[in-house]
Amino acid sequence: MIKLKMWLVGLLFVIALPVQAESINIQLDYIGPTEGTVWLGLQQGLSEANLQGEFLGQKYTLKPVSLEELAKQMSLTAVLLATDADTVLKVAQMAQFKHVPVININSDNDNLRSACLPNLLNITASNKMKQDASQQWLDKHPDSKVVAQGWHKDFKKFAASQLNNRFTKAAGVIMDDDAWAGWATVKLLSDTVARMQSADSAAMLDYLKNDLIFDAQKGAGSTFRDTGQLRQLVLLIEDNKIVAEAPLRGVKGGLDSLGLISCK
Repeated sequence: MIKLKMWLVGLLFVIALPVQAESINIQLDYIGPTEGTVWLGLQQGLSEANLQGEFLGQKYTLKPVSLEELAKQMSLTAVLLATDADTVLKVAQMAQFKHVPVININSDNDNLRSACLPNLLNITASNKMKQDASQQWLDKHPDSKVVAQGWHKDFKKFAASQLNNRFTKAAGVIMDDDAWAGWATVKLLSDTVARMQSADSAAMLDYLKNDLIFDAQKGAGSTFRDTGQLRQLVLLIEDNKIVAEAPLRGVKGGLDSLGLISCK
């Protein structure tokens, strides 16, 4: 039943796209662990991307590489990173990747946002975004003990429950923040390739920064700020239960009330 639903979703998506005349092979280079929930999220995204790609002549592969191997490459589609902030910055500042999407999957380090590198895109919510989300709740509930998270196993809105179910069935574990970020990374890239009918890195970077409108199973409005941060709601958790979604109702700025708003 799940595969049938995914097939129907893929079919509806494809109907709205131009026909792909030639097949495209898309390799995503990845630095990070090949076990744990980031990896499982990437695999979920890859599986869904290839299911969609069957209709479009698009085949996705994920290639784990070392930093040394990556530094020798001169042409690639996108670099995916699930590593420390220093390594992310080092890769994003490599001259040969100036026009390549360099994607920070799971580091919430605020310095990666304030660096404002034009090719660096950050998927997971930043530390400041989570702090701002918690503060919005604490302003109204000062005695609470909430934790801000990007994802939760009980999140149901925006088809999140279906994503949770697909992931748990495939991976055998619940989807957490890192797993969601891994899935979302591949999903937004595969949606971009499907829209563009191209895997050109410079064109992809331009599209992601200026034209992307991404649902991410967290509602509409997930676009990239000029800081490279993906706008998104943040879940507030108390006693392992979702008590609210930030931005809270009535807070000025909406999604831009969370985290560093702009490089200016």
